[in-house]
Amino acid sequence: MYRIAFPNKGRLATDARALFTDAGLDVRVHGDRALTAVLGRGDLFEAIFVRAEDIPEFVADGAAELGVTGWDLVAESGRGVESLLDLEFGRCRLALAVDDECDVRSVADVVPGSRVATAFPRLTSRYFAGSNIPVEIVPVSGAAEIAPHLGIADLIVDLVSTGSTLRVNGLREVATVCESSARLIASSAHIQGTLGGAEPQRALRELVAALQSVIRAKGQRYLMANVPRAALGSVKQVLPGVDGPTVVDILNGGDHVAVHAVVRASDVYRTIADLQALGASGVLVTRIERFVP
Repeated sequence: MYRIAFPNKGRLATDARALFTDAGLDVRVHGDRALTAVLGRGDLFEAIFVRAEDIPEFVADGAAELGVTGWDLVAESGRGVESLLDLEFGRCRLALAVDDECDVRSVADVVPGSRVATAFPRLTSRYFAGSNIPVEIVPVSGAAEIAPHLGIADLIVDLVSTGSTLRVNGLREVATVCESSARLIASSAHIQGTLGGAEPQRALRELVAALQSVIRAKGQRYLMANVPRAALGSVKQVLPGVDGPTVVDILNGGDHVAVHAVVRASDVYRTIADLQALGASGVLVTRIERFVP
């Protein structure tokens, strides 16, 4: 049985559970404070709930074969784990920020010897070393935004999503240290196939494929419409689909046929208008739960 380490609280925890449930691996816990849970049928995967920042450690040490956590935490840990799949939620960036009144406009403007407050000392040190700027790291466990106002540090490196927290605290983003999102991770040994046999490796591939199918479906819609048969040449330009639209004869449809295709959600508005211009009717658009091309 594969053990998968999940964040025990927060937005990452909520989104991770939702993704696995959509993939057919619903998280079944026995109570709000349960430390473990059954995933799906319970014969292949088990969830354990730990702090998001501890998950790279659990996976690297073999306490869990897989984990779901932010890439920023993985990179900061420095442990031997790798990303199997970008889960495409929890997007944020680790950013360098300064007081609004500071003259620093880019990392090149940072004065050598400046103090930088951050909860990510390893990533911050690596970033400034790569820029050949020696700085003094001031480790903090949270609320880095207050550090410049208290004189604790000259700059901060902190997680940013929309940037609103920085603006509220009179800070300005200067540079991006790294981009982050939630990832499915495994130890390097598992990815290289040096642990376990053929059956566990097959289960791992199937899990990744199931999660991918849900992620891929989020930005897609399934569109159906009745169109004049004579307009099919033009319809194929409007509905390219995966390998072209599916065309189905309609019972007593006369000169009309039904076309089905997968389209990007962002293209639905324009696609419907273009189909109507070609004489389409009975247009139906539905969400897709899973999509395997």
